[in-house]
Amino acid sequence: MKKEFLEVGEIVGTHGVRGEVKLRAWADSPEFLRRFKTLYLGGEAKRVRAARVHKDMVILALEGVEDVNAAMALKGKVLCIRREDAKLPKGDFFVQDILGADVVDEQGNKLGQLADTLELPQGRIYVVRGEREILIPAVPAFILHTDVDAGVITVRLIEGM
Repeated sequence: MKKEFLEVGEIVGTHGVRGEVKLRAWADSPEFLRRFKTLYLGGEAKRVRAARVHKDMVILALEGVEDVNAAMALKGKVLCIRREDAKLPKGDFFVQDILGADVVDEQGNKLGQLADTLELPQGRIYVVRGEREILIPAVPAFILHTDVDAGVITVRLIEGM
């Protein structure tokens, strides 16, 4: 069952003295998070008064967080969005929805389960754990099909993987 709330980033510090926080976004792009008018902290709705991207962070002004002390109290907290508030392009999915999915090769042999993803400068890497750990670049040459509803990812391996 898909979760109602999806984790989207961690508050890593403050910005200025007016209560703004810096959010390390876990989305493909920090820009994705700017469009949300409400974020959730521990299940509690927090209205977003302002949001902008600075370098690779999202600078947020949240309702009820009016000064640097209130902002500092949020450091280390994880913010969420409601799934129904997110509109993804057709064929896109949330990584959280495929964690734990079975990973099979082209012949249908189970290789393991998707245990984690790594975000590297070169791109996303899938960490598959089974009899052994396999690192697979998340690009079309290796990821042939992702069936989110069935929880199955079909991959093409090359020698040495």
